[in-house]
Amino acid sequence: MMSPDAFFLLGAALVGLAVGSFLNVVIHRLPAIMDAEWRAQCAELRGETVADAGVDSLWRPRSRCPACRTQLRAIDNVPLLSWLVLRGKCAHCRAPVSVRYPAVEALTAALSALVAAHFGWSAAGVLALGFTWTLIALAFIDADTTLLPDSLTLPLLWAGLLANTQAVFAPLPDAVFGAVAGYLALWSIYWLFKLATGKEGMGYGDFKLLAALGAWMGWKMLLPIVLISSVVGAAVGVVLMILARRGREIPIPFGPYLAAAGFIALLYGDQLIGLLVA
Repeated sequence: MMSPDAFFLLGAALVGLAVGSFLNVVIHRLPAIMDAEWRAQCAELRGETVADAGVDSLWRPRSRCPACRTQLRAIDNVPLLSWLVLRGKCAHCRAPVSVRYPAVEALTAALSALVAAHFGWSAAGVLALGFTWTLIALAFIDADTTLLPDSLTLPLLWAGLLANTQAVFAPLPDAVFGAVAGYLALWSIYWLFKLATGKEGMGYGDFKLLAALGAWMGWKMLLPIVLISSVVGAAVGVVLMILARRGREIPIPFGPYLAAAGFIALLYGDQLIGLLVA
């Protein structure tokens, strides 16, 4: 017999698998939707007729094979399991299916179980799950496109402030100051770097993401988040330049490291602050 705690964690992981499948859709389609909207706006400014771009929405149509465009059956789209059974190939044309899809599903399941184990069945746990799922989507979108969509970062910021009206993760004043300080910290670095070099060192999406993290966890967590993300980001950048011969002029997205550091701070923030002040 499975214990109640184990059953709870298994349930959280299964929910995470299902959500991870949807996050794959968000990661793939949202940048395309944004691009179509930008092109339409530019066309309108030029006085041109805006044609239908034919871009999918997040909800329709159902998932299709990237190679043959065949609509997938429900049995072909079971999170993680279908990819394993089909050995990473399309059921119709046998074209390889990227390991990214099951990886996102497995990661979402694992992190969901970790959040459930940490917070238990509570309002904080439900909110933390939504926070985690949004960070996963942002991290992968930024890794693919160097974009952090406002449609994800801004709702994340407001959700953090709303949650902390009840001091779920931090007192409301700490959350407000965290949002402001998070934005201004990277904004200041951006302008100092630009004035010194004439180049842009990061995007505005990074400002908004750190502001959102500050809104969720308060200003005290900003220093651990920035330190962790900067150290890991610098280490990965050096490895890429050495192993992949990636030039310094090629931008490295900072969002995935901010997202990872924010998740770590969500679970272990008190311990991190203890280490910094020890």
